[in-house]
Order: sequence, then C-alpha cells, then structure tokens
Amino acid sequence: MAKTKTKKEEGIEFLEDPDVLASKAEEFFNSKRNKTLVFGVGGVLAALVAVFLIYRFYITNQNLEAQEEMFQAVYYFEADSLGKALNGDGINYGFLDIIEDYSGTDAANLSSFYTGATYLKMGDYSSALRYLSDFSSGDYLVQARAYALIGDAHMELEDYASASSAYQKAADYKSNEQYSPIYLQKAAIAQENNGDFAAAAKSYGKIVDEFPNSSLVQEAKKQKARLQGLAAN
Repeated sequence: MAKTKTKKEEGIEFLEDPDVLASKAEEFFNSKRNKTLVFGVGGVLAALVAVFLIYRFYITNQNLEAQEEMFQAVYYFEADSLGKALNGDGINYGFLDIIEDYSGTDAANLSSFYTGATYLKMGDYSSALRYLSDFSSGDYLVQARAYALIGDAHMELEDYASASSAYQKAADYKSNEQYSPIYLQKAAIAQENNGDFAAAAKSYGKIVDEFPNSSLVQEAKKQKARLQGLAAN
C-alpha cells in the first residue's frame, strides 16, 4: 500500500522539485479567479510606477523653472531690497511666490531658507523662525547656517536656551574647523546670557580642545577661565 504524504512532505516537495513548482504555477494561472487577481495587482503596480515617473518628471521641470524664477529674488536679497526679495517686483517672482507655486521642489526649499534670512534682516523674528525651521538640506554649510540663523532669531527674542540649542546643532552638524568654532562661541554667549556659566565655559573648552588651529582659540581660553571663575562663585 502506498504511503499517504503528509502536508509537511507535500510542502517540502513543492519547494525542492522544480517540476512540481511549475505544475503548481500552471494550475494557479489557469484559474480564472487567480488570473484576474494577478493581472489586477500587476495593473495597480504599473499604474503606481507610471504615477511616480510622471511626478518625478513634473517635479524636475518645476524645479528648473523655479530656479530660473529665483535668480532675481536672490539678486534683490543680496542688494538688501528685502520687500522685492520676498514678494517680487510685479514681473519677477519673490521667494514667497516660489514657495507657494513650486511646492515640493528644491528651489522652494531653498526659498524657505532665504525667506527666513530675509525676515531676520527685517526684524520679524517669529516669521524667520517659521521659514528657517521649514528648510532642510544635506549641505553642511547651508544647513548649519540655517541652524545658526535660528539661534540668532532666538537671541533677538531673548530666548537664550533655545538660541544655545540651535547654535549647538549648527556646531555639531558635520563639524568642521572653519565654522564650528564660530557657532560654539555663539552658543557660549547664549549660555552666559542665560546664566549658565558652566555650560558656556564648556563650549569655549570645546573650541580649545577640538579646534586647536582655530583663530578663536586664544579668546576661547580667556573666556573659559573667566566663566569657570564665575561658575565657582
């Protein structure tokens, strides 16, 4: 008498025998219900891929167009024509127009940085914080600069704890010899304004220990010693 196969044995045969696998696949595709399911799922996946490719094409074109629009706004920003930089001149777009009309593009993202910096120059610190916080970049210079500008806005609002935190983020973001000491010095000034002399001394100490070739080292040593004395009292 032939031995009846258990479900476990049938499963092992299915995995190990290519002929059995092919037979099972043929049975699956010959089923009308399964054909409908397979082609239905395939159609959905094809549609999703098509939508993604169309979106990528659209965003790429939008970004190129937005970058062209940004040229004049950046010119106005650098010339301190801040109103025109934000709102345009009636012919050319300003940063706010680019953010609104080209949402999702790199140009709109960079416009958030410029908009925040513009509002900071204009003394509108709350608006500066809103737009700078919306900005995000992998570039170590621009992203760190955005954190530092957030710190500057908080300093103007006399929120020294938040300023110190932002400056620390700027210093720690892809730390480098050129800019990190400057941001650490700003952090120390914010910490001293907040009455935290020990933290301020520590920030100056990081300049001395981690960036010995910085032009700020001698000043950092002097300020560190002064603040350590204040913290001890």
